Amino acid sequence: MGGDWPELYPDLGPELASFRTEVREWISSAAPAGLAELTNWYDGSTVLAGSNRDVHSLAKRSELYRQWEQALLEEALIYPHWPKHAGGKGWSHVKSSVFAEECRRAGVPRVRRGFSADLVGSALLGHGTLAQQAHFLPRIISGLDRYCQGFSEPNHGSDLGAVETSGVVEGDEIVVSGQKVWTSAFADANMIFVLCRTDSAARRGEALSFVLLPFGEQNNIDVRGIRQMTGAVEFAEDFLDGARAPLFNVIGGVGNGWSVAMATLSTERNADLLVSHLGYTEEFDAVLDAARKRDVISDPLIRDRLVRAYMDTQVLRAQSFVAMTHSVTNHESHVLGMVAKLQASEYAVRLGELAVDIGGAGGIVRPGRDSSEAPPFEDDYAVDRWQDLLLTSRGATIFSGANEIQRNLISEQLLGLPRETRGSTDPARSPKGSAG
Repeated sequence: MGGDWPELYPDLGPELASFRTEVREWISSAAPAGLAELTNWYDGSTVLAGSNRDVHSLAKRSELYRQWEQALLEEALIYPHWPKHAGGKGWSHVKSSVFAEECRRAGVPRVRRGFSADLVGSALLGHGTLAQQAHFLPRIISGLDRYCQGFSEPNHGSDLGAVETSGVVEGDEIVVSGQKVWTSAFADANMIFVLCRTDSAARRGEALSFVLLPFGEQNNIDVRGIRQMTGAVEFAEDFLDGARAPLFNVIGGVGNGWSVAMATLSTERNADLLVSHLGYTEEFDAVLDAARKRDVISDPLIRDRLVRAYMDTQVLRAQSFVAMTHSVTNHESHVLGMVAKLQASEYAVRLGELAVDIGGAGGIVRPGRDSSEAPPFEDDYAVDRWQDLLLTSRGATIFSGANEIQRNLISEQLLGLPRETRGSTDPARSPKGSAG
């Protein structure tokens, strides 16, 4: 299934078919020989779970990757859907998706600047001034600025309307103090985008500001990694004690951060929606192959769950094609991103459970040192591919908006069902509450 490109890639008409041919020929001529063979850039091991583990870090240090990165920079193909003035090619999301598909077909990587950098770019394009775009976007494209996310706080979970981290304007600077948690992509970051409250007396969701801050001790930010049950340290908690940035770094203006944050969260849910079905299909194929190797394919219970998983991949594939149709016809909807996020995250949980069950009793044993050896160092806390999927998949039902909140939003915004009674503590019930 995974290599059945005609089935996986839709027929988008003659114009885009011609565009696909051009893109395919460019990749063939520009990609350095041996890049595709350097590693399996699309092994699918972190597609569903939302894991931030970079399993290709060694390959990314190679000269072949550097040459490919330079070719993409010169062709403005790091963010081809960005406008030309912002360093992109001004492509539609559909054309950008065709490019992503052809990179996958050729087995060469998309060069990305991190998920958080994608979100900052979206915030700048939607709410930043031309001066801010001219300053910050080239730094994102080049990789000079590497962002992590500073939204969640320990006491509020998904409720961004109750943010307590403060931002105080002092002259031409903003000074930020407070605590953030579940900061993803922190390890290599030198910048963080933070939602802070610039008026402590304001109502929920009001007087919030979206600020780009230099990240680390040099800016009075104490960063502490959080070790997860997989053994990985993919998130951090951050203690900001007077972190500073010029007011130029406030996107959307002081006190107008709510709309910027909500647009950013919408982008987070819709990210890669047009091509995500490819990864889901490949992950399912890998689980199916594991069932065959374990000779459990004839087990009726396993077969039933495999059929359910396959049906899920087809639903996710259909959602991707619907999103592509919406993009072509300019009828894009943020609700589709909510539905797809809900479907994909719960599929990940079921697939992780199935994959570990296929492994039998041995599937629940963590690979690692023999008990007779010395206690393992932290970095030796290993899990295999399927254990990692199982353990991290639960997180996908929480980040980008907890699934319970997503269901409320879908019921109200898509199905038109009545809102919950007034006085509910659910933050999704109020325009000033948080969808993320």
